[in-house]
Amino acid sequence: MILVLAIALGLWLLGAAFKVPHRQRWTLIGVLIIAIVLIQTTLPQGHSLRVGTGGSLRPWALLAGFAGLILAYRYGLQKLRDRAAPKAVEAVKSDGFSDGELQRYARHIILREVGGAGQKRLKNARILVIGAGGLGSPALMYLAASGVGTIGVIDGDKVEASNLQRQIIHTEDRIDMAKVFSAEIAIKAINQYVTVRPYHRDFDPEIAETLLADYDLVLDGTDNFDTRYLVNGAAVATKTPLISGAITQWEGQISLFDPTNGGPCYQCVFPTRPAPGMVPSCAEAGVISPLPGVLGTMMALEAVKYFTGAGQGLDGRLMLYDALYAETRVIKIARRVDCETCGAAYE
Repeated sequence: MILVLAIALGLWLLGAAFKVPHRQRWTLIGVLIIAIVLIQTTLPQGHSLRVGTGGSLRPWALLAGFAGLILAYRYGLQKLRDRAAPKAVEAVKSDGFSDGELQRYARHIILREVGGAGQKRLKNARILVIGAGGLGSPALMYLAASGVGTIGVIDGDKVEASNLQRQIIHTEDRIDMAKVFSAEIAIKAINQYVTVRPYHRDFDPEIAETLLADYDLVLDGTDNFDTRYLVNGAAVATKTPLISGAITQWEGQISLFDPTNGGPCYQCVFPTRPAPGMVPSCAEAGVISPLPGVLGTMMALEAVKYFTGAGQGLDGRLMLYDALYAETRVIKIARRVDCETCGAAYE
């Protein structure tokens, strides 16, 4: 048996010396093994060749089993390596990504829940963000960083000094600039591959449905109920999923409203406007600086999950966040058949 192993090693080293490919060297060793099997199964017991090659198939079977374990380990290891970035990135080169995009989104592409297919869906996605303020700022920045192909942003206000405490997309040198153009500068600085559509005007009934019809998803980061109900109505009419966030002082909430797929709309959950003074705005009651960053980033994350299909979204669930006591709760919400906005639209 030792002689046979020495012959096998000699064949391997000889092949290496003459730069014979690995596959051909393994073929030679395979032929040697077949010859041994024939010797052990055809020659009579006690024959000199049979004795010289181990005397029986048992030691060779043990050796084959050990080699099989090694090969299985190497195969499993290779499978794990195949899921690493280089091959994953290579797999999406035909999907229209430039080399720069592949490098930029590599950390997404190696995620099992996103991959090349999910990143392509993000690239083809069109998201409208209503409001470039506290919630809109982080949402816009992370949508851009995530690779959302087309981002619309509508806001009629200009940047003010009081905004800078929480609206991180704006800077001091852009005070008095329209918020949408300030946001456009920041987005382009983050990701040159994103198409930005700035709308410097208020979101009003005149354009609501026409504007939403051109997008796949809308994020509402406004701070007044009139606009929220208007956005919800236009989203229901155009069957556009809506991610809505709201904040005040130390608290915030977020949900995905998608009646097209059986979920509630915003007005199912909040059927009537609160009485004046019951829910003061940030300007009236104040807001802690990082809070809109937390909720706005959550809105962007839910948008990414919506397009990639990763995990469980907030459709049919309302997340409540209390920053002061570091508590988060999620409650179930449902459609109301008597909802004046979506009740008749999806019968």
